[in-house]
Amino acid sequence: MTQTTNVIQTFGDFIQQVPSSQEYLTLNFAPSAAARKRRWTNYGLSADFLGDYFAAFFPGDDLPNSKINQRDTVKAAVSYVANELIENAVKYNDDSASLPISISLHLYEHQIIFHAVNFANLAIAQKYQAFIEVLLAADLDEFYMTQLEKTAMGSGGSCMGVLTMMNDYSAKFGWQFQAIESMPNVVKVDVMAYLDV
Repeated sequence: MTQTTNVIQTFGDFIQQVPSSQEYLTLNFAPSAAARKRRWTNYGLSADFLGDYFAAFFPGDDLPNSKINQRDTVKAAVSYVANELIENAVKYNDDSASLPISISLHLYEHQIIFHAVNFANLAIAQKYQAFIEVLLAADLDEFYMTQLEKTAMGSGGSCMGVLTMMNDYSAKFGWQFQAIESMPNVVKVDVMAYLDV
């Protein structure tokens, strides 16, 4: 991605306008690095809150004679996906942007859409885009196993969170990267995750 003003690059299943929903929730996190570091352990609490909240309003019915509680399954999936998205947004946010990190969840009858926004350094955004391009061109099962092996061998940078969401929860993703005119080294990163429930 070049530093050209207002360059926008889109990957995967990104949609410009999230369809309206009766149930949605947005959380914003302060742009201050010190505040985020003090609250690092609380991001899991935020994700659990989102899981509890959406499980309470989830319209699906449990299957008769099933030992699987659908609401508990939704709660666990929402908590996991939200936690991964929040932690990645916080971890890779550029503090110089001084703009809030946000995550929004929209509930529909058979789907939950997550939308996370952060502002990354240009070099980090380019590295993420390169990973996405490889991911979208790869066989997911093979790529997942390769990345698991790399992680086991200690060669970090595996992006296992995204791969686990796709592999274990069948999440679909869309990404958009937009250059910020007033900050040439900062890129707005929008991540959308779609979870069928």
